[in-house]
Amino acid sequence: MPSERVTEAIRRIVAARAQNYCEYCRCSGEFATESFTVEHIKPRQAGGESTLENLAWSCFGCNSHKHTKTDSTDPMTGQQEPLFNPRQQSWNEHFSWSSDFTEVIGKTPCGRATVEALRLNRPGVVNLRRLLFMAGLHPPENNEPTTP
Repeated sequence: MPSERVTEAIRRIVAARAQNYCEYCRCSGEFATESFTVEHIKPRQAGGESTLENLAWSCFGCNSHKHTKTDSTDPMTGQQEPLFNPRQQSWNEHFSWSSDFTEVIGKTPCGRATVEALRLNRPGVVNLRRLLFMAGLHPPENNEPTTP
Protein backbone atom coordinates (compact mmCIF):
# COMPACT_ATOMS: atom_id res chain seq x y z
CA MET A 1 0.00 0.00 0.00
CA PRO A 2 1.52 3.36 -0.99
CA SER A 3 2.16 5.55 2.04
CA GLU A 4 2.78 8.92 0.43
CA ARG A 5 0.72 11.70 1.94
CA VAL A 6 -1.00 14.45 0.04
CA THR A 7 0.97 17.66 0.45
CA GLU A 8 -0.67 20.97 1.29
CA ALA A 9 0.25 22.24 -2.19
CA ILE A 10 -1.54 19.30 -3.84
CA ARG A 11 -4.52 19.80 -1.51
CA ARG A 12 -4.82 23.44 -2.64
CA ILE A 13 -4.64 22.41 -6.31
CA VAL A 14 -7.35 19.74 -5.87
CA ALA A 15 -9.65 22.18 -4.01
CA ALA A 16 -9.13 24.93 -6.61
CA ARG A 17 -9.71 22.52 -9.49
CA ALA A 18 -13.06 21.54 -7.91
CA GLN A 19 -13.89 25.20 -7.22
CA ASN A 20 -14.29 24.13 -3.56
CA TYR A 21 -17.31 21.91 -4.37
CA CYS A 22 -17.50 18.23 -3.53
CA GLU A 23 -16.87 16.47 -6.81
CA TYR A 24 -19.54 13.89 -5.99
CA CYS A 25 -22.53 15.59 -4.30
CA ARG A 26 -21.60 19.14 -5.52
CA CYS A 27 -22.03 20.71 -2.07
CA SER A 28 -20.02 23.84 -1.44
CA GLY A 29 -17.12 23.76 0.98
CA GLU A 30 -18.07 27.29 1.93
CA PHE A 31 -21.21 26.03 3.71
CA ALA A 32 -20.01 22.63 4.91
CA THR A 33 -20.20 21.82 8.60
CA GLU A 34 -17.08 19.64 8.36
CA SER A 35 -13.79 19.93 6.53
CA PHE A 36 -13.45 18.72 2.98
CA THR A 37 -10.73 16.24 2.15
CA VAL A 38 -8.66 14.99 -0.72
CA GLU A 39 -10.13 11.64 -1.69
CA HIS A 40 -8.29 8.89 -3.54
CA ILE A 41 -10.53 7.79 -6.43
CA LYS A 42 -8.67 4.48 -6.58
CA PRO A 43 -8.07 3.84 -2.88
CA ARG A 44 -4.52 3.66 -1.59
CA GLN A 45 -5.34 0.20 -0.20
CA ALA A 46 -5.93 -0.89 -3.80
CA GLY A 47 -2.67 0.66 -5.03
CA GLY A 48 -4.04 4.13 -5.81
CA GLU A 49 -1.44 6.85 -5.80
CA SER A 50 -1.50 10.41 -4.51
CA THR A 51 -1.32 11.91 -8.00
CA LEU A 52 -3.57 14.65 -9.36
CA GLU A 53 -5.17 12.13 -11.75
CA ASN A 54 -6.31 10.00 -8.78
CA LEU A 55 -7.46 12.72 -6.40
CA ALA A 56 -10.86 14.33 -5.93
CA TRP A 57 -12.16 17.04 -3.58
CA SER A 58 -14.76 15.45 -1.35
CA CYS A 59 -17.02 16.40 1.53
CA PHE A 60 -16.69 14.31 4.67
CA GLY A 61 -20.01 12.52 4.01
CA CYS A 62 -19.18 11.39 0.48
CA ASN A 63 -15.66 10.42 1.49
CA SER A 64 -16.95 8.39 4.45
CA HIS A 65 -19.51 6.52 2.37
CA LYS A 66 -17.10 5.87 -0.49
CA HIS A 67 -14.26 4.78 1.79
CA THR A 68 -12.52 2.07 -0.29
CA LYS A 69 -15.38 1.36 -2.71
CA THR A 70 -14.71 1.49 -6.44
CA ASP A 71 -17.99 -0.02 -7.57
CA SER A 72 -21.53 -0.60 -6.33
CA THR A 73 -24.89 -1.97 -7.44
CA ASP A 74 -27.10 -0.01 -9.82
CA PRO A 75 -30.48 -0.09 -8.04
CA MET A 76 -32.32 -0.15 -11.38
CA THR A 77 -30.53 -3.10 -12.99
CA GLY A 78 -29.00 -4.91 -10.01
CA GLN A 79 -25.67 -4.98 -11.85
CA GLN A 80 -22.32 -4.00 -10.34
CA GLU A 81 -21.10 -0.71 -11.82
CA PRO A 82 -17.97 1.36 -11.35
CA LEU A 83 -18.44 4.46 -9.24
CA PHE A 84 -18.24 7.90 -10.84
CA ASN A 85 -14.67 9.03 -11.52
CA PRO A 86 -14.47 12.85 -11.55
CA ARG A 87 -11.11 12.77 -13.35
CA GLN A 88 -12.36 10.69 -16.26
CA GLN A 89 -16.11 11.33 -16.47
CA SER A 90 -18.46 14.29 -16.80
CA TRP A 91 -20.76 14.98 -13.82
CA ASN A 92 -23.49 16.25 -16.16
CA GLU A 93 -23.39 13.04 -18.18
CA HIS A 94 -24.06 10.85 -15.15
CA PHE A 95 -26.15 13.11 -12.89
CA SER A 96 -28.81 15.80 -12.94
CA TRP A 97 -30.76 17.73 -10.34
CA SER A 98 -34.32 17.02 -9.23
CA SER A 99 -36.87 19.67 -10.25
CA ASP A 100 -36.41 21.49 -6.93
CA PHE A 101 -32.60 21.15 -7.08
CA THR A 102 -32.40 19.33 -3.74
CA GLU A 103 -31.55 15.81 -4.93
CA VAL A 104 -28.94 14.37 -7.25
CA ILE A 105 -30.50 12.03 -9.81
CA GLY A 106 -28.39 9.28 -11.36
CA LYS A 107 -28.91 9.26 -15.13
CA THR A 108 -26.71 6.27 -15.96
CA PRO A 109 -25.91 2.96 -14.26
CA CYS A 110 -22.69 4.53 -12.95
CA GLY A 111 -24.59 7.60 -11.72
CA ARG A 112 -27.30 5.58 -9.98
CA ALA A 113 -24.75 3.29 -8.32
CA THR A 114 -22.80 6.33 -7.12
CA VAL A 115 -25.90 8.10 -5.76
CA GLU A 116 -26.72 5.01 -3.71
CA ALA A 117 -23.20 4.06 -2.58
CA LEU A 118 -22.15 7.55 -1.52
CA ARG A 119 -25.65 8.47 -0.28
CA LEU A 120 -25.53 11.70 -2.28
CA ASN A 121 -29.02 12.61 -1.04
CA ARG A 122 -28.36 12.36 2.70
CA PRO A 123 -31.07 14.27 4.63
CA GLY A 124 -28.69 16.94 5.91
CA VAL A 125 -27.30 17.57 2.42
CA VAL A 126 -30.80 17.78 0.92
CA ASN A 127 -31.83 20.28 3.63
CA LEU A 128 -28.71 22.35 3.00
CA ARG A 129 -29.37 22.39 -0.75
CA ARG A 130 -32.95 23.53 -0.10
CA LEU A 131 -31.78 26.47 2.03
CA LEU A 132 -29.00 27.40 -0.38
CA PHE A 133 -31.42 27.26 -3.32
CA MET A 134 -33.78 29.63 -1.48
CA ALA A 135 -30.82 31.98 -0.94
CA GLY A 136 -29.85 31.78 -4.63
CA LEU A 137 -26.61 29.93 -3.84
CA HIS A 138 -27.45 26.51 -5.30
CA PRO A 139 -27.02 24.70 -7.64
CA PRO A 140 -23.45 25.51 -8.61
CA GLU A 141 -23.31 27.55 -11.81
CA ASN A 142 -20.82 25.09 -13.21
CA ASN A 143 -21.27 21.43 -12.27
CA GLU A 144 -17.97 20.50 -13.86
CA PRO A 145 -14.66 20.95 -12.07
CA THR A 146 -11.83 22.36 -14.13
CA THR A 147 -9.36 19.95 -15.69
CA PRO A 148 -6.09 19.26 -13.88
